Amino acid sequence: MSAVRDWLTPTRLRVNWRASAALTGTVVKWLSVPLLLPLAVAAYYGDGGVAAFVVTVAVALVAGAALERLGDPDDLGAREGFLMVAATWLAVSLVGALPYLFAAHGVPGVAAATAPASTLGDPVNALFESTSGFTTTGATVMGDISFDTHSHGILLWRQLTQWLGGMGIVVLAVAILPELSVGGAQLMEAEAPGPGIEKLTPRIAETARVLWLAYAGITAVEVLLLYGLHHAGFAPNMGLYNAVAHGFTTMATGGFSPEARSIEAFSGVVQWVIVPFMVAAGTNFALIWQALTGDRDALFGDAEFRFYLGVLGTATALIAGLLFTGPALDTVVGPVAGDLEPSLRHAAFQAVSIVTTTGYASMDFAQWGGAAQYVLFVAIFLGGSAGSTGGAVKMVRWLVILKSLKRELFTTVHPEAVEPVRLGGRALDEQAIRGIYAFTAVYFALFVAGSVFVAMDSTRIEQTLSALEVMSAVAATLGNVGPGFGAVGPMGFYEFLPATTKLLMVGLMWVGRLEILPVLVLLTRSYWKT
Repeated sequence: MSAVRDWLTPTRLRVNWRASAALTGTVVKWLSVPLLLPLAVAAYYGDGGVAAFVVTVAVALVAGAALERLGDPDDLGAREGFLMVAATWLAVSLVGALPYLFAAHGVPGVAAATAPASTLGDPVNALFESTSGFTTTGATVMGDISFDTHSHGILLWRQLTQWLGGMGIVVLAVAILPELSVGGAQLMEAEAPGPGIEKLTPRIAETARVLWLAYAGITAVEVLLLYGLHHAGFAPNMGLYNAVAHGFTTMATGGFSPEARSIEAFSGVVQWVIVPFMVAAGTNFALIWQALTGDRDALFGDAEFRFYLGVLGTATALIAGLLFTGPALDTVVGPVAGDLEPSLRHAAFQAVSIVTTTGYASMDFAQWGGAAQYVLFVAIFLGGSAGSTGGAVKMVRWLVILKSLKRELFTTVHPEAVEPVRLGGRALDEQAIRGIYAFTAVYFALFVAGSVFVAMDSTRIEQTLSALEVMSAVAATLGNVGPGFGAVGPMGFYEFLPATTKLLMVGLMWVGRLEILPVLVLLTRSYWKT
């Protein structure tokens, strides 16, 4: 017992948790600013939710200020950075759940609920939806996505959480908050969506601003194009609200939509327009910025980008062939088979959507036959490029794994040869290669463990789920993809799962968004004590 007490003694901790808590409080406090947008939308449409956002803003300000008083934010090292980033993503997800709860139940002593009861009135469901939003997963517990049940403000908050989480909450904080600029490099490294983040300017805060500027600029272009299609008569239901909502969730590779049928609710022209923006969202934003600032070779000179395009093209060709020849292979239900344009459109849309982990649906691919579904299931594990908003394993890791396997085959035949693994003409450090293998091994270990838990949990309540439904649900939440297959498919939802399974998936979404290892390191004794 004395050893336990000694380990828990605060003075022996090597981590200044108070500094981490203070910086987390700063981010929570400033979360009140984006909350003003859905508040204004709720007030404009007058369909409820104003009180829910007013109280949430107050909670964010008070809770953030209280956390700031716990410590000195200047005392930030690498260990504090890991803790701050992990805690920040948990904190914003908790605060982000409050508008859903207040809108469903009303604000005690302030206002009664102004909308019919929804699934988001359950605290576990509200936390699931909020975490899915901020981590850009796109899995939903809402089986009732409509303005009859939810206000315009609540549905816009759902979209906005994904846009905020896409490029990174902490990256945004580093870009705009001077108190985070000193330790910004450590924080961005801990949050980076991939093996690392490229420093584009001498100052890390300026790099963060550059990344967010590119992200916001491309979002604005998509919104204008979608709204332009509406005015041109190609998208009657793509009004300004829908254009902004889908701009937010495309570039974030999030996939939330205020339409119950996702992008199936819009015309084929809209679906074609969204595809290149999903491709851009899955591309390293550092490369996009370099290309926009005059470096013509930035994109196609990058090995990962070429591999990424090759994967997208291969997946599209496979699915298009399966859809086009549907009846003969029992591949698809519906009018797509034998029609070239819809086959190509739905194949390209779903291949890009799943590979980049956006999670939109142009049709209910859960109704496709086995072969096409299995192609998409494999695609769930691929992910976008490093430095993009995509989740899952990431293209650069798969590329390095393939190159290292090729090297092993070569050295098996030529044991005396020294053959480094090269990426973009540069020899990779062996430690970096081992790190990629370690990440991938842990990723699939979590996938297997999560699948076993979900299968056992569903059996506990006598719920029947197929193996594909179980594995796709776990893979989709761990990889921040969103939809799976079957009951959790693109036109389904996760609400029917037991609360214990949904809480596990909240953890998987959180761990998956933060690239696993920065979270797991917090569970080691050496992180806290040595």
